[in-house]
Amino acid sequence: MHRRDDKPPPMKRARQDSSSQDMRETPNNGHAQGSQLTLPPLSLSILGVEPMDEFIKQIADFIHHMIMTRPLTDVAPQARVEVEAKIGLLRDKSSGQRLSLPILSEAILAPGVDVRFESNMSSNQHRHFNNLLNQLKTASDQPNHPSTPLGYTHHYLVDSFFPPSDQGLSLGHPYDREKIRVTRDEKSGTVIESVRKIRLGDLNIVSPKNLADWRVSVNLEVPMPHPVGIATHKRRKDRLSYTHEEFVIDLTQVTTSAANEPPQVLHELEIEIMRPELLLASAAKRLDPNASEHEKSAFDELIRAFVNNARILARNSSEGWQ
Repeated sequence: MHRRDDKPPPMKRARQDSSSQDMRETPNNGHAQGSQLTLPPLSLSILGVEPMDEFIKQIADFIHHMIMTRPLTDVAPQARVEVEAKIGLLRDKSSGQRLSLPILSEAILAPGVDVRFESNMSSNQHRHFNNLLNQLKTASDQPNHPSTPLGYTHHYLVDSFFPPSDQGLSLGHPYDREKIRVTRDEKSGTVIESVRKIRLGDLNIVSPKNLADWRVSVNLEVPMPHPVGIATHKRRKDRLSYTHEEFVIDLTQVTTSAANEPPQVLHELEIEIMRPELLLASAAKRLDPNASEHEKSAFDELIRAFVNNARILARNSSEGWQ
């Protein structure tokens, strides 16, 4: 999934050996031809190791901190950790324009920078990603495809939002103020989940060379009893889900309706780590002195692939952000 002007990245530890074709000078100035400029095998560094990628480590450290310090582990141990990245635009709050910084490559904004993130895209942008992901799904089903095949499902869901109440589990201030979301299958009416979503933290990533930025969010979804009363508003989701290994990419058209307000249609793209139990297990081993090196590195490897997928999606954005 590369744009035409993207060049495929080099292999991480690619080296040129003596069997590679030589780079030869072919001057016509009278010098002897056949002189060689062959690059010998290179070490990864003067210490023989590759320096850690600070960008990925910063995101991994942020997610790990959010997980390990998450609230409600005593009163709501069944709470589900959600880690997702949304594609969108970072805007300056005063001007409303896309954030512009004196930088040449993508960068993580420090928490607290006063910006607004908008994940809504135009219908044309939505169609662009739909075509791109469908093409990738078709290609991944071919026998000679070099990567794991993609899965695909199409969901029609309805979210109903209810005001906080004293019914059921009391989580404690300030979480009891969060609305309860009940999600149903639109066709069957079956309740899929009833949860209270609690946002733990966000990291904003600005991408000046791309047509879109992105945001990493860590949330808790706490199961709640089905609320009584009338929903304050509803949200219909026409969702295309593409799964690949440990991740799910959701391309969603959202229609929001509330009393005395016209419906609002939004289009969103996000990637989520699919198995929260794997995320929690690998996070617990990351700093465990008794764990093996393989177990310690599993969390960072998961986040590395997560970040790479978010980057690929942002870099394949087209024109059409609203």
